[in-house]
Amino acid sequence: MFAKLIETLKANPRTLVFTEGADARILEATARLKKDGFLTPILVGVEAEVKAAAEKGGFDIEGIRIVDPATYAGMDAMVEKMVELRKGKMSPEDCRKNLLKGNYFGTMLVKMGEADCLLGGATYSTADTVRPALQLIKTKPGNNNVSSCFILQRTKDGVDERLCMGDCAIQIDPDEDALVETALECAKTAATFGIDPKIAFLSYSTKGSGKGEAVDKVRNACEKAKAAAPELAIDGEMQFDAAVSPVVGQQKFPGSKVAGHANTFIFPEIQSGNIGYKIAQRLGGFAAYGPILQGLNAPINDLSRGCDADEVYKMAIITAALA
Repeated sequence: MFAKLIETLKANPRTLVFTEGADARILEATARLKKDGFLTPILVGVEAEVKAAAEKGGFDIEGIRIVDPATYAGMDAMVEKMVELRKGKMSPEDCRKNLLKGNYFGTMLVKMGEADCLLGGATYSTADTVRPALQLIKTKPGNNNVSSCFILQRTKDGVDERLCMGDCAIQIDPDEDALVETALECAKTAATFGIDPKIAFLSYSTKGSGKGEAVDKVRNACEKAKAAAPELAIDGEMQFDAAVSPVVGQQKFPGSKVAGHANTFIFPEIQSGNIGYKIAQRLGGFAAYGPILQGLNAPINDLSRGCDADEVYKMAIITAALA
């Protein structure tokens, strides 16, 4: 999977900004990216501190651009642009104060075209990564929400299996329209990873077997998604067994082209989504990559604070490939 993404990056070079440049995991991944040479990292941080941390860890970052917000030559222009973007919600003084933080500064580097994408969250919370993105990068035309998905991959009996699951990390209780956006964005993300999306809207009900507001929400969202993207294979509402088992799928949802063959799963809310992908990861032996943020004008992705350098490296590839 990553070999194809790397080939894409070799043909279309990208620049990625890391918001936590002095973190040892970021530095280890940066040294590896420098050696491989298929994307250009930028490290945000105090130059002396970043170099000292790299030397301590034995990481070769020679020639990698390090940008310190406190000494950045373009800060005045960046403040002016951020004031414009915030439209009276932040004073120039507030903007300058926030831009001394790596998360806001890195996001503005993307906004101003000095980087194509951003990866943060090694020390920042998800909210601290997403908030600047919403305020400054903003959602794509036609999108009202930011969603997320995880790409899951395993090799079983010699077969490479890939799945897409959303939203497992961002939207707590999305309404019908937000679920539609999530599904359409997941379809695009899945395709980037070589998945021909077959989208199942998941529920505790299959084709009306259960009743209630939660079922109605999923069913209505599924119908809206079908109308919005008739070219996609979409069906629901359905239970997970009907989504993945061809036998059960045709028993419970006869005639469905998705039931029994789904590979892109839309969960009704964050609890079930988060639990679902972790079950697949821990009991199913899938590697889980994400959360991959969707719906923004530029790729901004969030790391787990418990990540290791290999996860940083792989998420950097994913983020850059989406640019």
